[in-house]
Amino acid sequence: MKGAETIYLAHVKQNHAGGLAEPHELSEHLRATAWLARKYAADIGEDWAFLSGQWHDLGKYRTKFQDYIRLQSGYEPENAHIENGSRAPHSTAGAIHAVSQFRPGLGHILAFLIAGHHAGLPDWFGGRGSLQFRLKDGEAEYKQALEAEIPPEILCGESPDLPDSGRSPENIALWIRMLFSCLVDADFLDTERYMQPDKSVQRAKRLTLQELGQRFKSGMMALRAASQPCALNQLRDSIYQSCLQAANWSSGLFSLTVPTGGGKTLSSLAFALEHAKHHNKRRIIYAIPFTSIIEQNADVFREFLGQDAVLEHHSCLDAAPEKENLRSRLAAENWDSPLIVTTNVQLFESLHASRTSRCRKLHNLVNSIIILDEAQQLPRDFHVPVTQVMQQMADHYGVTWVLCTATQPVLTETVNTFGQTLLPGLKDVREIIDHPSELARQLKRVNVQMPDPKAPKISWEALARRLALLDCVLAIVNTRKQARQLAALLGDEENVLHLSANMCAQHRSKVIAEIKKRLESRTKQDNRPLRVISTQLIEAGVDVDFPVVYRAMAGLDSIAQSAGRCNRENRLPEPGEVIVFQPEEPAPPGFLRQGEDITIELLSTGKLNEPLAPESFKAYFELLNSRGSRDKHGIVPLLTAKSTHDAPLAIQFREAAQKFRLIDNVGESVIVPFRGEGQEDSPIDAWVSMLEQDASQKWIYKKLQRYTIIISETQTQKYRQNGCIESRAGLNVLLGSYYHQRWGADWPELSIAPADCVF
Repeated sequence: MKGAETIYLAHVKQNHAGGLAEPHELSEHLRATAWLARKYAADIGEDWAFLSGQWHDLGKYRTKFQDYIRLQSGYEPENAHIENGSRAPHSTAGAIHAVSQFRPGLGHILAFLIAGHHAGLPDWFGGRGSLQFRLKDGEAEYKQALEAEIPPEILCGESPDLPDSGRSPENIALWIRMLFSCLVDADFLDTERYMQPDKSVQRAKRLTLQELGQRFKSGMMALRAASQPCALNQLRDSIYQSCLQAANWSSGLFSLTVPTGGGKTLSSLAFALEHAKHHNKRRIIYAIPFTSIIEQNADVFREFLGQDAVLEHHSCLDAAPEKENLRSRLAAENWDSPLIVTTNVQLFESLHASRTSRCRKLHNLVNSIIILDEAQQLPRDFHVPVTQVMQQMADHYGVTWVLCTATQPVLTETVNTFGQTLLPGLKDVREIIDHPSELARQLKRVNVQMPDPKAPKISWEALARRLALLDCVLAIVNTRKQARQLAALLGDEENVLHLSANMCAQHRSKVIAEIKKRLESRTKQDNRPLRVISTQLIEAGVDVDFPVVYRAMAGLDSIAQSAGRCNRENRLPEPGEVIVFQPEEPAPPGFLRQGEDITIELLSTGKLNEPLAPESFKAYFELLNSRGSRDKHGIVPLLTAKSTHDAPLAIQFREAAQKFRLIDNVGESVIVPFRGEGQEDSPIDAWVSMLEQDASQKWIYKKLQRYTIIISETQTQKYRQNGCIESRAGLNVLLGSYYHQRWGADWPELSIAPADCVF
């Protein structure tokens, strides 16, 4: 293959006529990727990114790869000199070249990037996929690549200086991951420019934050003009003005402590847009703990900013035409959009990821504003790695964070009198609201009645009798089984509505819409009773407004969320009533039980005189943080670089990514046959049949997310054996006779025998 006319191929595609287009020449791809990576890494380490792009595909120069691509593409097959088309790995040659050019440790930075640019960042220690093994095993690949006619300037490169973000053992893993993002996005986009140029054109079309800011101002002016003057709206306006004033402050870490109903969603967006204008920020990311409320917030933003302004990126996104198009699908790959609404899982798992698809977006977080809605929902077992990466992003990558919640968690660093760190956490968090305690008092719309921890516990039958005396009430319990049991005891199917995770999202949405409709009709003299029995899923930002809420004993943050469903719009002449009760059975073991135990402990010591005051939440979260580990899975040590003679830069990227799972999905997904309004049959049978014919139809999987529940693997196996579940198109599908249009998944063992009403 050597000679003056040799063409080294990076990629080959078909042209519109069905023949072969001009090939993507390898040196051209390396140069273009290097310059694109350099552009993305302007605030990260541009010289490092440039070298990673320049060397990432050196292995493609080897004869084995060139023969392989010629055979597979049909381009000059006569110049392919092997008899079989087996794949030819090419990611290790550039890694070895980097190590050979620089002193130990520095060259290994690039080696991690280059070796992982297809399969993901490797661990240093481990089996065949580890960087340690590949550097030892890939010498033949490197030597074969050097036998080719590689332009000398591609092989050259001087060792760049390390930026501050890469100088410490604690920081270097994130810095490498950010460089990795620049490389893999540049590689993807240059390849896409050759293979699918129409996509490159689509990527160039997007709004700016300045345009969104103008739209938002217009929307807020219209909202104010339509709002009725009242004390609640005056308080909301004062919160809004505080956010606009704080937007002038320097970039960093903020908290926004606003009780439920204070309008923090729009106020936090106002802060972000104004802060972006003052500090030339590139984008806004709004991270939410639950997919069940993400669409609600995204729709609020669309109302003010337009349908084309918001990129939703989460697992349950329905493929509705008005919400998704080619541009939005492309932007979801690397978050090249001015406003992204996503989940904590998507955000923080990406910041700890090793896979290319997850890491690709990270460089677009630089110089951004990230709002964490309901910040108290960050799992305590991950507080240390989460706060560490938040602090690093603020210190080195220009990120402004806003912890937005009514129940502010304790995520700040704790030091003793000698300046020694007792609990790691965030530093220098600035509160946007001047006097959160005073604001909580002003926005108080409910009285919370806590139980006497020493008093007898209440039975479900006794609780049902109490609820039956109320015309409009919400009762929140801790388990699906309890929700069904209590609703069944009340009877009256027409006026007793049930919500639990045994119901798929589509089913829950229908019930929630009915609840809101019934609540609104009660303001118009509809005297039908309305009693709603729900698990804690209704606490997750579902905007309902009841005069009375009963809540089973739980963590103080959950009680506060329940209180947010009571007298939400302050329409009652007197404060609403939130009554916390102790059922005969405690919360399930785990985090729910621990929250309940700590609340009871604080009650017993007389520290919850004002349960919804910021001081009470501080006491609750401090006590919670003192129990158990805040880095339960040991992620921080895995991402802290070690250096020895045999391991110049030992970091366990892949192992850390595998352990960083904010939601421990100990169950399996089951597709359920819910029927919507006016439907005689569920649509899932037709959708699954289509997948059985063609499994590549991704839009169907997105549709099925709305018809999915999660149950344990043991339950799934048991129900499959009993004929409740069948496997179709690689999915678990519940048979129609086992889905109840009121209860949801209606397993035989969950069925409750008909009982006389208790009132």
